[in-house]
Parts: sequence; C-alpha cells; structure tokens
Amino acid sequence: MMLVLSLVLALIPVLGILFLLTHGSLTSVDGLFMSLILAAMSGIFALNAFREFRKGSSVEGDGSSQASGRTPSRSRVVAGSPGAGGSVLRGRVADVQFFESHVGQPSKSIVTFATDGLAAIRTLALAGDLRNRLPTGKRVQLTLQNREDGPVLLDVSFP
Repeated sequence: MMLVLSLVLALIPVLGILFLLTHGSLTSVDGLFMSLILAAMSGIFALNAFREFRKGSSVEGDGSSQASGRTPSRSRVVAGSPGAGGSVLRGRVADVQFFESHVGQPSKSIVTFATDGLAAIRTLALAGDLRNRLPTGKRVQLTLQNREDGPVLLDVSFP
C-alpha cells in the first residue's frame, strides 16, 4: 500500500513540472524555483517508493536465500543463557548513542545491533555509557542480564 501511495505522490510533482513547462513559465525565476522544489518532492517520494520496494523484495528474498543453501546470519538468543533471564546476542554494533538522564535516574546507551542483512536490526536500551565498550562496526557477542529496570550488559567479547 505504501509503495503505491509513494509512487502516486512521486508522480504528482512531475505533473506540476510538466504544467510549468507547457505554459512557458519554467524559464522565469519563480518557475525555476518551483520546478526545483517539485523535483525535490518527487525525488523524496520516489526514494521512499524504492525503499519500500527493496524492503518488500528483501522479505521475499529470505526464503530464496535459504533455498539456495545460504543461511542469513541474524542476531539470536543462544540457548546457553547466563543465569535467570539472561541472554547472549551475536552480531555487529551498528551505532551507540549515549543519553544522560536527570539526577537519580540511570543514564542509558541506545545500541543499534545488526547483522549483515537489513531485516535483522535490533535496538537495545542498556544502562551506562557504552560508547567505549562497544565500537561501532565491530562484530561482538553481548552477554545481557534482564533486570527490573531493563537489560544490563554483563560481558562483551569479540569473536
């Protein structure tokens, strides 16, 4: 549905540019800037349509990659969890952002944890400043423990 809507919304500004072209006002300053604005709007919606198309084809592509013998790597909870309510995640650190909280509240790091495919992206909110412990772009194995106020990072290893 979003793909069709994005394609329609990408074509409407193109019709506006064609209208300016046919009425001869494209060569004026107003026509020039209006056509640039309409082209930018059309490009944004076309990019959104392209991303929707890629997202739809990547979901269908997962089954075909398994049929060809390749198994897509994904972050997963490993059976050997450390303690009650713990888990182990393997993958690549895509981004780490640190947010300081108000006095009396724990500060948080928002970790975007991904694998090679775009479909397996996971966001974790972990306590403390983890910018130095989790280097962006590195493959890691995280050992987490679930607590009342959220998951806490226990250990980081680099496989």
